[in-house]
Amino acid sequence: MTMNSTTPGQLLKMWRQRRRLSQLALAAEADISQRHLSFVESGRATPSREMLLRLAEQLGIPLRERNRLLLAAGYAPAFGERGIDAPELGAVRGVIERLLASHAPYPALAVDRHWHLLMANRPLEALLNGIDTELLKPPVNVLRLTLHPQGLASRIGNFREWRTHILERLARQAETTADPALASLGEELKGYPAPAGARPHLASVPSCHGGIVVPLELVMPDGRVLSLLSTTTVFGTPLDITLEELAIESFFPADADTQGALQQLAAASSG
Repeated sequence: MTMNSTTPGQLLKMWRQRRRLSQLALAAEADISQRHLSFVESGRATPSREMLLRLAEQLGIPLRERNRLLLAAGYAPAFGERGIDAPELGAVRGVIERLLASHAPYPALAVDRHWHLLMANRPLEALLNGIDTELLKPPVNVLRLTLHPQGLASRIGNFREWRTHILERLARQAETTADPALASLGEELKGYPAPAGARPHLASVPSCHGGIVVPLELVMPDGRVLSLLSTTTVFGTPLDITLEELAIESFFPADADTQGALQQLAAASSG
């Protein structure tokens, strides 16, 4: 069963199997009979718009794919998709801009579902100095920029560990969303070679932040190493596809030396 499935029943079955749920389990969560769910999946019963939305909610189907499910059943889409620059998203755009600006002197950026850069603060832009200009042409893909040999790859001290983190996260995202573009991006990133001199992969480093988190280690031109921890922020209960797929990636200093270095970089760039 693939995303090429065209009937609502086939799509529901595909998502149910992706979520590793039995018909009985899903039926119980959606408060319908297993028999009726079986009939819907097989095409023997026509689900109402309300039932499709209820099942989609229980399955955690992305808003974009909920629209596709509704269209397959002959219903109008339920969720809009506006560009980030649309007037209707002006208030939200302002929130994102304030979040990014207030995070200075630490780097932060906003990305869409395919990891294209939407916005970034000045500290993030400062870390990209010297990157191949081809990789900085819109739309900028942040993951490609990170692992590409002409991107940040040669500057990442723990390249192999960070690469593993990125690929695993991207694989989980592709599995959750069933987005073939993410799977394709993952295959592309896997083909990038490690930079010359990259240290061997260290599966577990107990001395590094208690062995509970993998930092991003960026080696600066002067030899200083920035050790950064990342967090991801998303909008709660979005009803717009663009908002659901938008994420804000924020980096924090993992040690006092990194904090001081970032503060110095910010002061130098603003001077």
